[in-house]
Amino acid sequence: MVITNPNSDDNPIVYINDAFERTTGYQRSRVIGRNCRFLQGPDTDPNAVQMIRNAIEAGEDVAVDILNYRATGEAFMNRLLIAPISDGLGKPVYFLGIQKELRDDEQDRASDATRLHLDTVCSRVNQDLGLIVSSLVDSAESEGLLSAEANKRRLRMLDLLPRRLECLQFVYEEMKLADEQWNRDGIDLGSLLSRISHTIAHNEGRPGVRFVSLVEPLEVNLDAAIRMALITFELVSNAFQHAFDGLDQGYLELRANRLAAGGLRMTISDDGVGIPRKMAFPSEHSVGGRLVSSLLEGLDGTLNVVRGAAGTVIMIDVPVGFTDFKG
Repeated sequence: MVITNPNSDDNPIVYINDAFERTTGYQRSRVIGRNCRFLQGPDTDPNAVQMIRNAIEAGEDVAVDILNYRATGEAFMNRLLIAPISDGLGKPVYFLGIQKELRDDEQDRASDATRLHLDTVCSRVNQDLGLIVSSLVDSAESEGLLSAEANKRRLRMLDLLPRRLECLQFVYEEMKLADEQWNRDGIDLGSLLSRISHTIAHNEGRPGVRFVSLVEPLEVNLDAAIRMALITFELVSNAFQHAFDGLDQGYLELRANRLAAGGLRMTISDDGVGIPRKMAFPSEHSVGGRLVSSLLEGLDGTLNVVRGAAGTVIMIDVPVGFTDFKG
């Protein structure tokens, strides 16, 4: 999977997943900020390159088999699907590339199954990214009032998207695991939220701040898993970034459990400086705040904030009708 930003000079790559590194041999540090053309080589079909260029200029989908080259110089045939990720006005803000190396046996037969699989993956990822992008669009933009300053602000906000992609990557890994286990119909939300929260703690934690995750095994459908994963990312990241300003020590806890009356409850609590009482939370003026509100609306969930003498408790309830628990 590759994400590029057509609103920056030369449509540079802003995100690749691990499979891209394994297939091409290029590490992230050598890829981010570059145009994808470095994968081309002396025997790459210029007609295939022109098809890609035309689709990107027109903001349209394209599917093409193209000869690419690994970091070692070895050539490989790549089945590539590209699709625009658009804002509320229909303008592409990113391009999504889903690619799969075609082996000799796949090239010798009609690989319709491969194309169908990539189409399905591309559609799923595009839908999930669209959910995130829609929350990044200012109300002024939705009304067609896009000033130069508003455009700069939008581009800065869109630069935050790649970090959210790690959440989706975790979800897709759990989805693959569920597919491989015949007795599972959904995604293990407990495992998913634990992985996400501990990854955040590893990346954003600091000495003196202790993090604890107490999450029950909870099986949910794909849409609920994606929304809860993104909500967890936003709220836990926000707590690490702001809850302990000026403090040498602190405690942050994530809990998720099934309710006796049905449904799911997640709480994120800290003993830090607390959210100011006059500050609305989640804030409609922040990227994360708008995203959390949008995700909660899709779950028909509720969010309540308890502001104590020290610290904050954020409690989220999601009704059972939107989670599909399995035993």
